[in-house]
Amino acid sequence: MSDGFIKVGKVGELQPGRMKRVNINGQRILLANVDGNFYATDDSCTHEEASLSTGFLKGDLVKCPLHGSRFNVRTGEVLEEPAEENLRTYPVRIEGNDILIGLT
Repeated sequence: MSDGFIKVGKVGELQPGRMKRVNINGQRILLANVDGNFYATDDSCTHEEASLSTGFLKGDLVKCPLHGSRFNVRTGEVLEEPAEENLRTYPVRIEGNDILIGLT
């Protein structure tokens, strides 16, 4: 799309409390459904590059499967070591039944 938003799925495909990795032009992004609201962050843990989509989502916190760092998927903020760097977040927009992520 011309405004930088790219369709990555349908609302009904990702139930509340679930997350998945999407690839956009080679970039790995974590898409999480928290109580019906969708959030997108980088999928790689800032500590050791592990895929967060294979970790655990509890509320709005994702836990890295490798060393246990926790991040807030709403803000990208790191909340538990060993990671020290926040995740980059991306805007998410719902159009009809489509989920779009902005990469601008």
